[in-house]
Amino acid sequence: MTRPQAQATPFYHLYRLVAQAAMPLLWRRVSRKLGAEGITPDRQRERLGHATQARPDGTLLWFHAASVGESVSVLALVQRLLDMRPDAHALITSGTAASATVLASRLPARCQHQFAPLDAAGPVRRFFDHWQPDAGIFVESELWPQTIVAARARGIPLALLNARLSRGSLRNWRRFDETFRFLADQFCLIRTQDRATCDGLLALGARADTVAQGPNLKAMILPPPVDQDALARMRAAFPGPLWAAVSTHEGEEEQILDAHLAARTTLPGLRLILVPRHPTRADAIARLISDRGLGFARRTQGATPGTAEVYLADTLGETGLWYALAPLVFLGGSFGKAGGHTPYEPAAFATPVLHGPHVANFSETYARFDAAGAARAVSDATALATCLTQLLGDPAQIARMGAAARAISHSQGETLAQVADELLEAIALPLSAPPRTV
Repeated sequence: MTRPQAQATPFYHLYRLVAQAAMPLLWRRVSRKLGAEGITPDRQRERLGHATQARPDGTLLWFHAASVGESVSVLALVQRLLDMRPDAHALITSGTAASATVLASRLPARCQHQFAPLDAAGPVRRFFDHWQPDAGIFVESELWPQTIVAARARGIPLALLNARLSRGSLRNWRRFDETFRFLADQFCLIRTQDRATCDGLLALGARADTVAQGPNLKAMILPPPVDQDALARMRAAFPGPLWAAVSTHEGEEEQILDAHLAARTTLPGLRLILVPRHPTRADAIARLISDRGLGFARRTQGATPGTAEVYLADTLGETGLWYALAPLVFLGGSFGKAGGHTPYEPAAFATPVLHGPHVANFSETYARFDAAGAARAVSDATALATCLTQLLGDPAQIARMGAAARAISHSQGETLAQVADELLEAIALPLSAPPRTV
């Protein structure tokens, strides 16, 4: 017997009241942050639901993601769906300035970006009045209750892909399991990126006929773009031994710089490209480099690498350039609490990956890479220095690791096609709902 759809709960209604009361304060905070990051006032107002672009004619597939990683992870699927549906357009919404900057140079044809509306009645209503999407696809853990419920009230079929909730999030939702079931019931398809999330959602009461473990979208990520002229210039600027540390977080640069200092005693002339996850931290990182007596140059200041031992690549949207340039990459977020970043981007360039022990966001992925010899775990700065010395002194081993990484990357095409087929089938059969209002 089919379980009746869950109904709105008192906690959901309380959330709506609190969100409405908090709107003025939340808007001031959000607009101030976006303004400080260079977003113009008219684009800031997208978060109030005021669109800055026209809705395209025809079918519109709406994808919502949180920030850079989630937004970029869905681009391959967006492109696949648009190839399958030449009549369709796509809209990607996200909440951060960094995601808008990165997406600006990576959006497929027939695809637009807007900032997501704040999860309050007015912004959500204005957003849907203007865009009127034909389907909504949420990515990872972006579960904004009013946005989700308002979409279903308008008859918009919804899917949740690459769902991932931490143990803490699952534990918190257990306190409001009826509200969780109400939100989960709004989706006609839920696919998780790992078994733990799948089991957790089912334990919370998500419908078994909609929930299953699916492939990780970040395994199907499109290679980031590479400026070939810039790549040629950079290759000429780094003639000796070289490595890169990409997407580093606060607290990791100290260990990376210490590992570099240790490795250069065995590898004379060793140079480092340091790419922070958040370029706004560049001034603090520059001080760390100076404190260790290392010469450096900063990309945002127009400096060429010259003879600087550390090149601080404090820009957004250029990771493809560094993956294509460096023979070996350490991926940040893995020495601290960030949970790691996807190794599939460097794998697209046949670039081997070193990573720390804390990769909870991609535990299954890194297990596969490590087992295939495409990546290697290091426990701390000392282990990182040892690994750098060994691998950079053995180009044949780096080539073998790179080939293994590329093989894993190339194996994802068929899986992407299956995800696209399943999604189109699911959203073509929406849950029963009132007619869409305009």
